[in-house]
Amino acid sequence: MAIGLQNEGFSDALVILGAAGLVIPAFARFRISPVIGFILVGVLVGPAGLGALVPRAPWLYYLTISDPEAIEPFAEFGIVLLLFSIGLELSFRRLWAMRRLVFGTGPMQLLGSALLIGVTLHYLGQNWSGSAGLGLALALSSTALVLPLVGTSSPVGRGAFAILLFQDLALVPIIFSLGAMAPTAAAGWVGIAGVALRGALTVVAMYVGGRLVLPRLFAQAARTKSPELFLAASLLVVIVASVATTAAGLSPIVGALLAGLLIAETEYHSEVEVMTAPFKGLALGVFLITVGMSLDLKLILANWGSLLAAVIGVVSAKTMVTYLLLRVANARRGIALETGLLMGSPSETTLIVLATAAQAQLILGSTAAFWQTVTAIGLTITPLLAKLGRVVSRRIEGRDPLPDAVSAEQGTRAVVFGFGRVGQLVADMLARHQQPFVAVEADIDAVAEARAAGYPVVFGDVSRAELIDRLDLASARALILTMDDPVLTVRLARRLREAFPELPIIARARDTVHAAELYKAGVTDAVPETLESSLQLSEAVLVDLGVAMGRVIASIHDKRDELRQTIRRVAMLDREPRIRRLRRSDEIEPA
Repeated sequence: MAIGLQNEGFSDALVILGAAGLVIPAFARFRISPVIGFILVGVLVGPAGLGALVPRAPWLYYLTISDPEAIEPFAEFGIVLLLFSIGLELSFRRLWAMRRLVFGTGPMQLLGSALLIGVTLHYLGQNWSGSAGLGLALALSSTALVLPLVGTSSPVGRGAFAILLFQDLALVPIIFSLGAMAPTAAAGWVGIAGVALRGALTVVAMYVGGRLVLPRLFAQAARTKSPELFLAASLLVVIVASVATTAAGLSPIVGALLAGLLIAETEYHSEVEVMTAPFKGLALGVFLITVGMSLDLKLILANWGSLLAAVIGVVSAKTMVTYLLLRVANARRGIALETGLLMGSPSETTLIVLATAAQAQLILGSTAAFWQTVTAIGLTITPLLAKLGRVVSRRIEGRDPLPDAVSAEQGTRAVVFGFGRVGQLVADMLARHQQPFVAVEADIDAVAEARAAGYPVVFGDVSRAELIDRLDLASARALILTMDDPVLTVRLARRLREAFPELPIIARARDTVHAAELYKAGVTDAVPETLESSLQLSEAVLVDLGVAMGRVIASIHDKRDELRQTIRRVAMLDREPRIRRLRRSDEIEPA
């Protein structure tokens, strides 16, 4: 059956796929978050954007979403798949280890934020029941936006995930509680108890059944060697789990998270994650487009003062509560503040709770519409809050006193600038040979993880002169530059060579040209990271093509010597640069 051009589903799919395939890469080119990109697309193609011009310009029909409500189920499915993928990254052991954050900090953050917001709104004229409903709605934070920004493994991500997980668990009880507070409610609290009992039984049944069924299900799907069947089995598990928890009165995202946790315990979790990732990304993009479509620019401009005050008030209240609670839980100041800013915006589930409060006659319809706009604006600025949090966190951590690792045994250790994959490997080799060292890294999340693993790593911006002074490089045994920033590496090498003429400086170079620049800047040794990998790759290719091993090794030896001489000539060195020489056992006469 042919699909007509006037088919609404066809037109909407064209807009969504066009946004994903064309608009978002354009935003990425200018380093704008895809989250903001999808939301702006929603504003543009929504009923308050180009959609309003369709009666006067019918051709715009093909560039707009004709029925916003029709794509909402796909948006909800995106959130479900997001929680499923998060479950795949976790394990029951890790979740159990986070229980204090989930059931300690989580409820206190939710209730504390709701109380602060609710009391403030009451003193601004809202009745107590309406203040309670608005407080609980606005206290929720966005799982769909926060976790893709920070993940679940970093210190910020762990704290955010614990709080968000409790909020997801509390969503249905919140909705039932608001229904019980309605003027016409009857026996509402009995319903809440029933939901809790049914939910607990359902979760236990899913856990037991999943442990028994899922390994066998995926084993059969794997034996068929059919990717389509494997994908179908994965989506079936997600949908069945979500339907089961929904039938029990819980949120469908709880079922999706549990399904992910169960599959994470099997050997198939990596394959399932790869299979479902494209669906998750596209469906999440649809959700963000629906958020953008809910923004009415004319309404925002007409009420910009009150909307701005409301957004700032909500973000400030939630940031303060989250920051204080995480500090009580012994989080570092920078991590606590960054997490607080991330959790500051309302959530997509805020819209559900606002609709419930309005239906229960706790708030007026106009009040619900105002706070729905606040929520949409809050969701839009979440990536900006995340970036602000990272900047402020780095500044706070930079002002904190450096740990004792910096000042201890200064004259007997090496200093490593950068603690990425290269810096960590260098540190491992130094430790293996009992060579003391300290590393400096500008990513606070990487610092926290490294220190938790036992590495002597401190937070700091190596471009700051005061940090260089406190490291006392004059008495260091060696300095290793491992940063993946060629310009910064050359600039640092030149400045440090002028300040410390006798200090051995070993630098990571991208290629032979960069190595020559580093030698000019005064490094003792520069190691081009692409050189050896390229030569080893060439060796493997030539041998597999049938060239004699002796001839291959000889040609690689010649090429290495050629590159060495190039670096020496460009850098005007009076010695040969230290590029890896062939071992004696490798020096075989050409065949």
